[in-house]
Amino acid sequence: MSITTMSRRSFVGMAGAAGAAVAASGLYQAAPAVAEEAAEPELIGAAYVNPQDYDYCSNSISDFANTTLFSPWKLGPIELSHRMVKTAAGSAAYLAGLTQELHDYYVNFAKGGVEFIWIESISALTPTLKEGEEVPAETIEFAKQLVEDCKAYGAHLGYQYYTFFMVGSNDMTAEDIAAAQDRFVDVCKLIQSYGFEGFEINAAGFNLGESFLSRTKNTRTDEYGTGSLENRARFVCELIQKIKAACGEDFIVQVLINCIEADDANIGKDSLVTTVEEGIEFAKLFEAAGADSMHLRLGPLSYHPCQFASDLYFLLNGIEGATTFGTQWNFKSHWQGQIIANHSGAGMLLDVAKRYKDALSIPCGVVTYMDPAHAPDFFEAALAEGKADFYMMNRPLTVDTEYVNKLREGRVDEIAPCCRCLHCHIGGNGDNAKRGYCRVNAMTQRVFREGGPASYELPPLAGDPKKVMVVGGGPAGMEAARIAALRGNDVTLYEKKAMLGGLLPFASAVKGPHENLDQLNAYLQRQLEIAGVNVVTEAEVDAAMIEAEAPDAVILACGGQRDALDVAGANVVPIEDFMFADLGENVVVYGSNAQAFDTALWCVVHKKVVNMVTPEALADVDKQQSEHAKDFITAALGAQGMRIWPSASIKEAADGVLTIISETGVETPLPCDALINAADMLPNDALAEGLSVEVYTAGDCKAPYNIARAIQAGNDAGRAV
Repeated sequence: MSITTMSRRSFVGMAGAAGAAVAASGLYQAAPAVAEEAAEPELIGAAYVNPQDYDYCSNSISDFANTTLFSPWKLGPIELSHRMVKTAAGSAAYLAGLTQELHDYYVNFAKGGVEFIWIESISALTPTLKEGEEVPAETIEFAKQLVEDCKAYGAHLGYQYYTFFMVGSNDMTAEDIAAAQDRFVDVCKLIQSYGFEGFEINAAGFNLGESFLSRTKNTRTDEYGTGSLENRARFVCELIQKIKAACGEDFIVQVLINCIEADDANIGKDSLVTTVEEGIEFAKLFEAAGADSMHLRLGPLSYHPCQFASDLYFLLNGIEGATTFGTQWNFKSHWQGQIIANHSGAGMLLDVAKRYKDALSIPCGVVTYMDPAHAPDFFEAALAEGKADFYMMNRPLTVDTEYVNKLREGRVDEIAPCCRCLHCHIGGNGDNAKRGYCRVNAMTQRVFREGGPASYELPPLAGDPKKVMVVGGGPAGMEAARIAALRGNDVTLYEKKAMLGGLLPFASAVKGPHENLDQLNAYLQRQLEIAGVNVVTEAEVDAAMIEAEAPDAVILACGGQRDALDVAGANVVPIEDFMFADLGENVVVYGSNAQAFDTALWCVVHKKVVNMVTPEALADVDKQQSEHAKDFITAALGAQGMRIWPSASIKEAADGVLTIISETGVETPLPCDALINAADMLPNDALAEGLSVEVYTAGDCKAPYNIARAIQAGNDAGRAV
C-alpha cells in the first residue's frame, strides 16, 4: 500500500506517468518484446495521408501576463486587455428561455475573465412582434440585468442573430431583401436598448448572408447575383450600412464568413466554392461598408458541425482527415493546401487568417479549437507573428469558465481541458437540453435542471466535516473526492493500482492524443492536490478495511466489470489486452459501445479485417459517444469495410470461423482469428451491501456508460455526502 498526500512534486510525477506506456498502469501484463513490436505497427494507407506532430503542445511561457495574448487591442471603440473572445455558440440550442441558468451561464464567463461575449440568437430576447405588440417588460428586465451583471466583471456583450435555413435568397424579391435587412436592423436597435454593444452578421454556413455570397447557392442574375463580387457581397454590405446608420458608428458590427470553402459531400468538386482570394475581396468590401471586425471560420458545404468545430476532421486516430461521408481529405491539396493539418485541428485556419489580416486594417479573429492553454507556445507565436488579432473561443471556455483568469495567472495546469468529444453539441432532434452535456464540466447543461445540481456553487456542509473514503481513482472517484474535499470534508481516495486514472490511460492509448485524455487525467490529479485529498494507491479495499477505517461516509467509484465471453473454439481476447495480443488478420469485435468502436477503429487502422457483432439494435450502437463522433467513426469504419451485425448472437466457433445468428435469424459465418470482448460493462457495487456507514455509488460502479456520466455522478456524490 502506498499512502500519499497529493503534493506538487507527486502531481508532476503522476501526470508524466499518465502519458507513459499503458502497460505501466496495470491494465496489461505484456511482455516487453510484444509491447516493442506493437510500437511500430503496420498501418493502412489512410493513416499516412495527414500525419500528425504533437510537439506543438509545448509551453515555455513563464509570465502569461506579458504575452501578446494578454496585450491590449480595440474592437470598435472598446479596448480589451486580452485576445480571447467568446463566440456566439451555446445559448439558443441548449438553454431554454430566459432562465436563471441562462443568466448565470454568461455571467460565469465574465467572472472568469472573458471581456467580450457574443450571445447566440435567443428568440425570447429578440421576439418577432406583430403590429402593436411590445417587447414584454420581463424580457427587457432580464436582458438589462444580464448586461449589468456581466459589466460588473468588465465584460461587454454582443449579439449574433442568425437566419439558419431562412427563405432562400434566390426566391427573394427586392422587397423581401429589404424587409430581411430591416428585421436585422430592428434586432440591433432592440439589443442596443438593452445595453449590448455589438452585432455579428452570420454570413457563414447555411445562413442568409452566405446564400448570397456563395456561387454554390446563389443563382440570381440581378444586382444580388453572381455577376460580380460586389453583387454577391451587396446584401451584407447594405446590411452593415443600415445597422451603422440606425445604431451609430460606435455600435460594433462584426461579420462571420466562410473564409475558405470546399465541398465535403463531393470532395474535389470545388469549382464553385468560395476561395481564400474571393473571401478576402468580400472582407475588403465589408470593411469599406463599415464593418469593425471579421470572424473567420472553415466552410465545408454540407456537414454543419465542421463549420464551427472543424477539428472533428482529426477525431479518428489513424484516419485524420476523415469526413462523415466515408471519404478523407488530403490537406496537402484540398482546401487550396492552406490548412495547418498536422496539429490535430488546433489553429488549423491561422495561415488563412494571416492572409486576411495582411489585406485588411480591421481586426481579424479566427475560430476552431483556439486553445492557448493547450498549446501556449504555438498560439502565442501565431499572435506575435500577426497571423490573427484575436481568438474566437467557445468549448475551452465552456469547459472551464475560469479559463482566462487562470491563464493570466499562469495556472495552466489548473485549467480543465476540453476533450473535443462534441457531447456539448446535439443537432436538430428537439431533445438538446436532455442529451447535451460536457464530458469534463459536470455543471454544463445540467445545473438548475431536473436531476442536476441546484446551483453552480457547492452546497455548504450541513454539520461538522466528515471523514470520507472514496474507493476508486478513475474519473468518477477523482471528481467525487475533489468536490467532497472542497466542501470541507476530510477525504482519502483509495486506488488498487499503482497510479490514478482508471480507464483513462487505456482510452488514451486506443484513441490517441486528439481527445486530450492524458491532460484530463493530469488535471483531475492536480485538483486532488489543490483540494487536499489524501491519496492511497495499491490498496485493495474490502468491507473489513472500511469498517477498520471507520469513515462517516463512503463513495464507491471502483469501476464496472465485464462478463467473460465464453465461446468454445474461439480465440477470445479481453478488451483490456487487445493491443498486445496476437489478433491475426480477421477480427470480430463483440459489443457496440464506444469502447467497442474505438477498438474496431484501432484494429482497422492496423490492417485488420473487422466485423462487429452486437446484441444491440442498430439504433443503439455507439450510444456513449456524441452523435458527431458516431457520424465520423461509423462512416470511416464502413468505408474501410467493417460491417455491423446488430441484434445478433454468437452460435459457435471452429477452425477460425465464428458463426452468428443475424437479426434476420440466418446463420452467417464470419472469419475470426480473434474475438475481442468489448461487451457492455456491468455495475460493480457489491461492496456497498452490508456497510454500516453512509454510502454513495458513482460512475461505472453504479451505471456504466462513459467518461462524462462518470464525472457527473462523481460530482453529484461529492455534493451529496
